[in-house]
Amino acid sequence: MLVLDAAATERGLSMAELVQALREAFATPATVPLRHAHKIESEGYEGTSLIMPAWSMDGFYGVKIINIFPRNAERGLPGLHGIYALFDARTGVPLAFLDADVLTAYRTAAASALAASYLAAKEARRLLVVGAGRVARLLPAAMAVVRPIDEVRIWSRTGASAARLAAELSASGHETAVVADLEAGVRAADIVSCATLSTVALVEGSWLAPGTHLDLIGSFTPAMREADGACFQRGSVFVDTDEAQAKAGDILSAIAEGSLQPKDIRANLTELVAGSHQGRRDSDEITVFKAVGSALEDLAAARLVYQHHISSSGS
Repeated sequence: MLVLDAAATERGLSMAELVQALREAFATPATVPLRHAHKIESEGYEGTSLIMPAWSMDGFYGVKIINIFPRNAERGLPGLHGIYALFDARTGVPLAFLDADVLTAYRTAAASALAASYLAAKEARRLLVVGAGRVARLLPAAMAVVRPIDEVRIWSRTGASAARLAAELSASGHETAVVADLEAGVRAADIVSCATLSTVALVEGSWLAPGTHLDLIGSFTPAMREADGACFQRGSVFVDTDEAQAKAGDILSAIAEGSLQPKDIRANLTELVAGSHQGRRDSDEITVFKAVGSALEDLAAARLVYQHHISSSGS
């Protein structure tokens, strides 16, 4: 059985290959039970533990345990930690343990790009990343797989974090700068991608210019929110899976406020990949993609890493 730490897991992930692996995964029959969510409390600290299983028809079964502790920043720690176990679905034999933090970050950014391949304007080149964490760092490379991104702007509540990420991205070849005014940044962007743990709306619908694609991938519990109800009123709404309607604070808040009705959600990723919905209809349409994450994405990413290591080792 392989035991792959963060560095080894990351070595097995190419963003272009991962976007394609997710496209294939959403087009292939698989079983994805609803995730288990558990509140964890200890010594005054609170977090959420998610248990996410999935198995495919081609012989792979995986389970992710991911722990989200928002107050970790106070201790200088990332907010998410987890492990991923990959098994042979035909025998139950363990195949690999992988770093779920890396896996989650990569598959989240790749799913965002997969959605953008159907929902963002073809000529979209200006990307605003809202947030400066692990997933935010990967978004420019992910979006560049599907759109001609040549301008990246970063906004974060913590200016120092935004500056660090902008410097890192600039060093890797992206034309990147920090945006101090979120409204101005949103108004100037072709794609606005939010990757935060916010519990209050950050982006306002009135800021969205015609043709903007709004990507909401940070919040994944009913208590979290990155966009106000007007975003859902103005935009054509898409989700990663139907589970988003029960788990995403953005969706639940918009429905509670009367800004969105469940019937107005146009399609999920499976339907977009299958071509049963066309996605973006014209260059002026505002599109909104809301993701809560899927164990199917984790399984596709873990399989990619496993096969990369098996191939490179000659096993």
